[in-house]
Amino acid sequence: MPAVVAVAVGVMTTGVLAPPTAAFAAVRTDTVQQGLDALVHSDGLPAALASVNDRNGRTHTYTAGVGDLATGAKVPKDGQVRIGSNTKTFTAVVVLQLVGEGKIGLDAPVDTYLPGLVRGEGIDGSHITVRQLLQHTSGLPNYTAYLGDDVRYYDPRELLGIALQHKAGFAPGAKWEYSNTNYVLAGLIVQKVTGRPLAEEMNRRIIERIGLRHTYFPAPGDATIREPHPKGYYQASAGAPLRDVTETDPSWGWAAGQMISTNSDLNRFFTALLAGRLLPAAQLAQMRTTVPAGHPFSPGARYGLGLVSTPLSCSGVSWGHGGSIPGYETRGGVTDDGRAANVAVTVQPAGGAVMKHVESVVDAALCR
Repeated sequence: MPAVVAVAVGVMTTGVLAPPTAAFAAVRTDTVQQGLDALVHSDGLPAALASVNDRNGRTHTYTAGVGDLATGAKVPKDGQVRIGSNTKTFTAVVVLQLVGEGKIGLDAPVDTYLPGLVRGEGIDGSHITVRQLLQHTSGLPNYTAYLGDDVRYYDPRELLGIALQHKAGFAPGAKWEYSNTNYVLAGLIVQKVTGRPLAEEMNRRIIERIGLRHTYFPAPGDATIREPHPKGYYQASAGAPLRDVTETDPSWGWAAGQMISTNSDLNRFFTALLAGRLLPAAQLAQMRTTVPAGHPFSPGARYGLGLVSTPLSCSGVSWGHGGSIPGYETRGGVTDDGRAANVAVTVQPAGGAVMKHVESVVDAALCR
């Protein structure tokens, strides 16, 4: 698609080009809208959405592109999307709440809660701690690397079983490596300790508590997205045809990636988290204690306990997570002084350059 060309507009009076009106100046200088437009027109993404809370406490909502390629329908303002691995932060918050209540020990072995369950080649649940699960330093193999294209309902223990068929990547605590298996286990620990489904605990402890009106954990077998949403598409490689994958069973993500939300709800969630509204000070401090992170995060990113710090071009860092799931990619962050931004696009970018463009829109929104 052709690139969008920005045009400065002024008013001609007696041969002098007067300054643009305030409204035109705002449009011209709004880097967030320009960034979303570029993602659609230059990078070829079907749609892009954003919600930004600025330095003055104002909320701005943006859209670009088409919400449904088949019908040409508009992108719903602040529409729901599948948020992928942002789910991990919700799971980590529930675990850390239970830590604060004395029901889980961060440095207790997994076997304390799930005795004998975690065993495999180089894998022993008596040597892996809860902290290592939340921090991605357990060495557990990533089950999603072995799922293939089999999209169906998966029970969490089935997902764990797939991972345990493969050998450990490294000894617990030896290094950092992203693995969805860590969060499936964290979710199983929550269920064992509370005696209730993970979705119920998330709803009671987080969603209802801070008023996330557009966020939920889909029930088993629910392949739909409840509220207005842009369609999500799958692209096998750059330039390949787009396939509608909006309706899908997300159970393979479970505690690592099953949830649905909106950009504005994600901003509310991460802002409340950093403000201490979801965790006691001690547990929030643990969550914000980070180690260097690698793929899939950007250079300079550091991983805490389900929370990622990302350097900003204007100095300082933002805190968030991000998510990737067929059909949708989300990136965002909040700052300690209350700025917040989240961006969603409706296809997983096939190239690293496009992903950097998505991240640059978040950076521009937080730094403007």
